[in-house]
Amino acid sequence: MSKKKEGVGFFERYLTLWVALCIIAGIAVGQWFPALPNVLGRWEYANVSIPIALLIWLMIYPMMLKVDFQSVKNVGKRPKGILVTCVTNWLIKPFTMFAIAWVFFFVFFKSWIPADLADQYLAGAVLLGAAPCTAMVFVWSYLTKGDAAYTLVQVAVNDLIILVAFAPIVALLLGVGGVAIPWATLLLSVLLFVVIPLAAGIVTRICVVRKRGIDYFNNIFIHKFDKVTIIGLLLTLVILFSFQGETILANPLHILLIAVPLIVQTILIFFVAYGWCRYLKLPHDVAAPAGMIGASNFFELAVAVAISLFGLQSGAALATVVGVLVEVPVMLLLVRIANNTRQYFK
Repeated sequence: MSKKKEGVGFFERYLTLWVALCIIAGIAVGQWFPALPNVLGRWEYANVSIPIALLIWLMIYPMMLKVDFQSVKNVGKRPKGILVTCVTNWLIKPFTMFAIAWVFFFVFFKSWIPADLADQYLAGAVLLGAAPCTAMVFVWSYLTKGDAAYTLVQVAVNDLIILVAFAPIVALLLGVGGVAIPWATLLLSVLLFVVIPLAAGIVTRICVVRKRGIDYFNNIFIHKFDKVTIIGLLLTLVILFSFQGETILANPLHILLIAVPLIVQTILIFFVAYGWCRYLKLPHDVAAPAGMIGASNFFELAVAVAISLFGLQSGAALATVVGVLVEVPVMLLLVRIANNTRQYFK
């Protein structure tokens, strides 16, 4: 991790506002310039939108640069925090997300959400639940005075698990939910949006460190990409909402209805990991990042896979974008809770 202090920057702090503005801009484009989404919709290969794929690579590649897999060799030194992270993220979080979303969409909100849209929203929620955070957790860790080196180990282990666990868990849960999922497209999405950016990040890291040194890489090179992820995300959202305009205008209440189970899930998972760390008597600088990495989502991956599997106009894609909308304010609330409960840890 960079030695430079990093908190929530201007764009990150107001991410919810930018997402809201992108919703408005995207809907306006779809209504006033319908030819644009029609043209973009034709540029796809194997159900993957080429313009969206390029923008998503812009989002994900800078995140993969931050992951140092050399840190994995330190896992055995303090295994309890890694155990909490892995079990919470992969054996608890995807399944509680499925259960909470199913109850809200098919029971509590049954009168407001048609069954076909409920299936789509459930799929989007599952994609979020199966993609724990890999990048913004560095910011949350810093804001809670987390152990930066240990956070890096947690993220590195998490990314290795994503490579093998994301696709099977998504396929399992969507199958249980009765949502048809093409395995070929799912695996292609994982290849495009996890394997390739991760490999590119590793190769870039190795080459730059060998040529200029680790200090240059951490303190200068990585920061050249600070705004790239946010710009790629915002442009993706404008395009996405240009396709989603009709759905949103017809069902504006659905944005709020989708947000409810996502917020409930985020808070629940934070307290599962955070409370477990407290039970194990782990220090606060390990417990807080453990709670944050489970609570937050790798929403860039979720958005990418939702678009690939179900299309730009799908309810699944809309649900993943609502995840972006609620993440920052909810995570900032959890940061405050973590900081205010520091005294309960060693």
